[in-house]
Amino acid sequence: MTPSPLYLFSGLGADERMFQNLVFRHRNPKFISWIPAHKGESLQSYAQRLLAQIEPSEQPPILVGVSFGGIVAQEVAKLKPVNKVILISSLASSKDLQWHYRIGGALKLQRWLPFRLIRLWEAPANWVFGAKTSEEKKLLKAVVMDTDIAYLRWALQQILNWRQSSPAPTTVIIHGDEDKVLPFPPYPHTKIIKGGEHLMLLSRAPEVSKFINKEL
Repeated sequence: MTPSPLYLFSGLGADERMFQNLVFRHRNPKFISWIPAHKGESLQSYAQRLLAQIEPSEQPPILVGVSFGGIVAQEVAKLKPVNKVILISSLASSKDLQWHYRIGGALKLQRWLPFRLIRLWEAPANWVFGAKTSEEKKLLKAVVMDTDIAYLRWALQQILNWRQSSPAPTTVIIHGDEDKVLPFPPYPHTKIIKGGEHLMLLSRAPEVSKFINKEL
């Protein structure tokens, strides 16, 4: 039987570098590239445009999404039949978004915060995301500096606007129990990485790879 194609959605503003430490038991994993968002575009419309990167296949694809990429992958799965969606350090339901993010959204912080200055504060970012080694800190800095500010503001608004009451039955959740960005979700079937933080796909790559490969 032909295996399901495997598509990888990186985190907000990130690219395939975030998957560099993972080892997949799949012949040809493919990376979804972020595209510029249109002004005022909905997440559903954005996901529809990303479908152009998913090739026709005999088997429905498996989608792996990290953080914001997990939200986008779930929206893509609403537009196209998929085998499953594997979430890493992401949200499986909009109800899991913490109260302080909602307050920030109500205050419209995503519209006016000076992100060009904030992204220069490396130490807080390293602590929040769990970047500990020099390699992890270097990659996080590169990703943050490469992120387009307009795209960042748009994506943060989409996270706040996102509505999903519960995970789809085909969703697989992999999460670290010490994630400070998106804390551990309350689902009994969650695959737990003990001590894992938001960047655990870098720092705990063997364990994350093992969970993913069991689903392929």
